[in-house]
Amino acid sequence: MSRLRSVFGKGHSAGTGDEHHWLSVSDLMAGLMMVFLFISIALMRNALLERDRIKEVAVAYQENQVAIYDALMDEFEKDLDRWQASVDDDTLAFTFQSPEVLFATGSESLRPRFQQILVDFFPRYLDILLDFSDSINEVRIEGHTSSRWAPGSTDEEAYFNNMELSQGRTRSVLGYLYDLPEVSTHQEWIKANIAAVGFSSSRVVLDEEGQEDPERSRRVSFRVITNAETQIRQILDGN
Repeated sequence: MSRLRSVFGKGHSAGTGDEHHWLSVSDLMAGLMMVFLFISIALMRNALLERDRIKEVAVAYQENQVAIYDALMDEFEKDLDRWQASVDDDTLAFTFQSPEVLFATGSESLRPRFQQILVDFFPRYLDILLDFSDSINEVRIEGHTSSRWAPGSTDEEAYFNNMELSQGRTRSVLGYLYDLPEVSTHQEWIKANIAAVGFSSSRVVLDEEGQEDPERSRRVSFRVITNAETQIRQILDGN
């Protein structure tokens, strides 16, 4: 009862009971508003700090992308034409684009010419990756096919047959690279950081008219995935 009186007032010494009541409630509301104001300020401050941290990661991500791309071009620019390869500055995908060089039709076995290219390419590529290892989350060997399969196949049959083929091809590439004597000292890093992924015909290349280009769709890419996304997720999770 004494607590209620302290909040709502008592007696009529300074006015009516209603006056004391409304005065105390207004004081209470003012106090609550101050509490909410302080909470809002604290939340805004945390949001701004979080935004700044994400911005820093985004800037570092962009700078890192450029640095990796520049390193790849400095090392391989003179080789791209003879390998029929390209490097994408946005995705950091190093793509071998000549299907007749890579594999025989329907086969998971590397052609001899592709083996020769990989012997030249991969040790140099790995040296660049190791220079940026602190910022790399994963390196994917990505296999892509056209949407075509045997005559009479349904779209679903073609897709899943090509899925099995593209996965088998990337495993063949990874297995071949793993056994290269030139990279034997880095086999543990390769196992921990390089994955073989088959995409079947889910990412076909289109021509200028928006139609599938079967030849260009058949390709193998080495794609660097940096850890910027992981860092941003950790910020959002409060870690």
